Amino acid sequence: MTATERTAPINIVDLFAGCGGFTQGFHEFRVGRADTSLFRTVAAVEHDIAAASTYALNFAGEAGGVDHIHAKDIEDWEPDAQEVQAEVVLGGPPCQGFSGLGKEDKSDPRNKLWREYARVVNKIKPKLFIIENVDRFLRSPEFALLHAATEKPDGMLRDYVLVRHSVLNAADYGVPQARRRAIVVAVRRDLKHLAHLDYPEPTHAKNAEGFLPGAGPEKWAAVGPTVFQHTPTDTLTTELPEGKICEPLGKILPGEFLTTDLHFGRNPTDLSKQRYRAIPEGGNRHDLPPELSTEKWMAHKTGSHDVMGRMYWDRPAVTIRTEFYKPEKGRYLHPRAHRPITHYEAALIQGFPARSSGAAVRSRSADRSEMQFPSVSLGHWPEWFTQRSEVETVPFRFVEDLLAAYRCCLK
Repeated sequence: MTATERTAPINIVDLFAGCGGFTQGFHEFRVGRADTSLFRTVAAVEHDIAAASTYALNFAGEAGGVDHIHAKDIEDWEPDAQEVQAEVVLGGPPCQGFSGLGKEDKSDPRNKLWREYARVVNKIKPKLFIIENVDRFLRSPEFALLHAATEKPDGMLRDYVLVRHSVLNAADYGVPQARRRAIVVAVRRDLKHLAHLDYPEPTHAKNAEGFLPGAGPEKWAAVGPTVFQHTPTDTLTTELPEGKICEPLGKILPGEFLTTDLHFGRNPTDLSKQRYRAIPEGGNRHDLPPELSTEKWMAHKTGSHDVMGRMYWDRPAVTIRTEFYKPEKGRYLHPRAHRPITHYEAALIQGFPARSSGAAVRSRSADRSEMQFPSVSLGHWPEWFTQRSEVETVPFRFVEDLLAAYRCCLK
């Protein structure tokens, strides 16, 4: 049976699921001209109630109800192999201990949570599992242990073999964001026909000429025409719509919200407004006059050029991290408007779908610092503001291209 002939859905389980960015990436994938997804969620685990509630709003229906969305620590989840049957397990274990934006603390207990991921894999016995993490994960002692667990005769993942473990850039697959992530793919040893799976060929390149359509990779997608050309220049509110509440998992939270509801602004100080207006297109903190700068910024002429920077209209966005709405954290000013990018724009940059085809993508927010998308992990999709060092969502289109290389596993 070929992938296009298959009618039964392919079951997936999402661990460290966030609000569902990784899951949505799988759902966005289509084979040929099919108008429905090949994949169906059967279970998800996410300890943050805000993120888990967002996941439930979007995927609980197909999963068989909210009982299949587990808002708990993964250590406390004991899947029943008879009830939870899945061909694919996916997820992005916490990355704070590996991220270059954090302390890279090798003793961070969250670094070891891949072992809980492995425990669940051993319970469910999927055909393959996929792990996404920051690029430094591949150089960490924990990855070395993960690899060894698949190679040693008594390793906890001895039934699997790692077929691919490299760093990919989402921009190379048409996402308007430069986002380097480690993608680890493992398949069950008894499935010999899957042993030679490879990553898909990049569809885009930084320096592609693009003068012969179809003759090679296209140039990286620019965030200006891809995103900002389609969003309002001004923000008319600084708040989410009021009066909405939801409790998909038993806890009352604000929501549901449409992705477009997330186009709200901040309340910057007068000094911040002056700084925004003083920074030209493509500029940053180095363009500020002394009276608008700080002693620290003026003293450091080298180092990061992204602080208080505008996104480039004609390039992919920088990596969207947790506090992207604070331009002092990086190049997060609108390319042309005098404001930081909005949560809605960040969702589009991540690859999350806008409101289209009459299908409202839903999200909810406990408060401004714990916004959860798809609805955004994505945003890691998408799973957005849960005090993590970076958004832990794999952009949807990136996942679509990744899955295109794995059609043989659908047979």
